[in-house]
Amino acid sequence: MSTHVLNLPAGASALWQNRLGLLLESTGEGVFGIDLAGNCVFINRAGAQMLGFAAEEVMGRNMHALTHHSHPDGSPYADSDCPIFNAFRQGLPCRVDTEVFWRQDGSAFAVEYSSHPILEGDQVHGAVIAFVDITSRKRAADELQRAHDDLARANDELERRVAARTQELSQALAQLRELSAYSEQVREDERTRIAREVHDELGSLLVALKMDVNWLHKRLGEQGERTPEAAGDMRTQMRCKCQNMSRLIENAVDNVGRIITDLRPSILDHQGLWAALEWQAQEFVQSAELELAWHMDMPATLHLPEPAAIAVFRIFQEMLSNVGRHAQASAIDIAIDVHDDVLQLRVRDNGVGATRQALEAPTAYGVMGMRERARQLGGQLSITSEPGQGSCLQLLIPLEPS
Repeated sequence: MSTHVLNLPAGASALWQNRLGLLLESTGEGVFGIDLAGNCVFINRAGAQMLGFAAEEVMGRNMHALTHHSHPDGSPYADSDCPIFNAFRQGLPCRVDTEVFWRQDGSAFAVEYSSHPILEGDQVHGAVIAFVDITSRKRAADELQRAHDDLARANDELERRVAARTQELSQALAQLRELSAYSEQVREDERTRIAREVHDELGSLLVALKMDVNWLHKRLGEQGERTPEAAGDMRTQMRCKCQNMSRLIENAVDNVGRIITDLRPSILDHQGLWAALEWQAQEFVQSAELELAWHMDMPATLHLPEPAAIAVFRIFQEMLSNVGRHAQASAIDIAIDVHDDVLQLRVRDNGVGATRQALEAPTAYGVMGMRERARQLGGQLSITSEPGQGSCLQLLIPLEPS
């Protein structure tokens, strides 16, 4: 396809015309020239191909009407607003990369173009326009921008999640600190209670025994000075005193046994967890004057490791303690069994119930403690309760498959 170059400077030789033609053909950019009316006076092969025309079809036609007639959205583009026309009419160059050129088939492509006026002296005769298809560059830029936007959104989402997780961890840490403080307070209260019992009960018994021993020691020392009749009466009094001391010692032994049982029931060591749970339930309903429905169906060969057995026993104690402190119940239903290798322990009462807010309150340390023990065993504690409809606490602990 031949290259059309018109209006070359007067006196230019055919050699220079050929060289200029070769230069226009060798570039990959589209190049065309227009006169003051906007009509094409030359166009190179690359430019014509980008526009979808043969070079002969473009010559003499108004280039704005042919290829620059509309905006990217399809709305009309008046030539009075065209930077190409305004630039050369004013004798100034321009460079634009935000518009489109239109092909013969009606499709558009993103274009970067520059326009330079053709001057002869101070007189403008037209303009030379060089343009390139920047569709790929635009696409890459758009993809890069989308990737940047996606990354920004991902960063924002990550920051949001990190902030939310940080807040959750802060709340969990605060709850853990509160639970630790509560546990320490419970332990301190238990130490105080035990110390008081030892002081008030065992201490008073030991003081009474000491006084009785001193009395016996003194009377035995005086026995040789008494008459046989008086000595016989004194021996009778000393036998009574010894009987009284024996009762005091029995009371002391009972108190020591009760305190030890509070600390760790011996039945847990001697007869195992299941017997200890039943014993604890019977002790509780007897002291709380509640009716008990007891259901336990456990495999005779199932034995939990000692740490797990102690944790289950303490959770069960706390369940009963919650009933005693808050439920105002008249009866409880306790069921313990194994289903699908999961230990299930349920305590249901017919008391006043509680709201979800009360059960999930930051100060519900008993519930928090039970749930923490359950999590340490790989299990969970669920609570269902409605005001006026009682409560049901259920512990689920996965067991090793037999």
